[in-house]
Amino acid sequence: MGGVLRAEPVWVETFTGLRADQFGRLLRAVRERGGEGTGWGRPWCLPLAERVLLVAVYYRTNLTMRQLAPLFGVSPDTVCRVIQRVGPLLSLEPVHAPTGAVDRLRIVDGTLIPVRDRSVAAFSRNYRFSANGQVIVDADTRLVVAAAHPVPGTTADARAWRDSGLAEHCQGVTVLGDGAYINTGLVVPHRKRPGRALLKGEEEDNTFARMKNYKILRDCRQRGGCLHHAIQAVAHMHNLALAA
Repeated sequence: MGGVLRAEPVWVETFTGLRADQFGRLLRAVRERGGEGTGWGRPWCLPLAERVLLVAVYYRTNLTMRQLAPLFGVSPDTVCRVIQRVGPLLSLEPVHAPTGAVDRLRIVDGTLIPVRDRSVAAFSRNYRFSANGQVIVDADTRLVVAAAHPVPGTTADARAWRDSGLAEHCQGVTVLGDGAYINTGLVVPHRKRPGRALLKGEEEDNTFARMKNYKILRDCRQRGGCLHHAIQAVAHMHNLALAA
């Protein structure tokens, strides 16, 4: 059975939100990380570009394995194998602040992500079993600098930040957080008063809101470390989509 989707510009832009050149950069990163390798077992029935497209479509649409299979002309088992093997290769590479960039401003951004795997989730204030995801964002470019491993959704943002290891990506720069990060050493701006203009970094839209255009972050059905891989991959694609 032949598939519908191919790694062609029209399908790439429609189903991933990336231009063809941006998808090409994602594909190149996956190839450099060993994406061509088959590991143990049968050779891949899809070329690397279509395997990367499959994973990106999965993260963007959150379709099930059975729904994705006929789109790519493969079995649901193959879809699962591709996601498990290629998904981690889409991960974001941490970005470090340039030397001497003392005026750089970064923002801690967090959200609750509904997830089916209760080993990484807890019944949270959104009334669903969720995990707490934290990212560091560059205030000027809106690029994600680093993403932490998700923790159960009942974990307070302040504790999630302390345990995340994200602070090592913020050496020598100012970091903003909202009221949930009081007493963590971060800069917490005062609550906005009516009529006062927003400060830099206080914009009402946040990075996770845009990242949730990738629906995997609205209801993750995967288990184990797959949510972490999904956050990393979505952050990578979010950064590529912001690129000129």
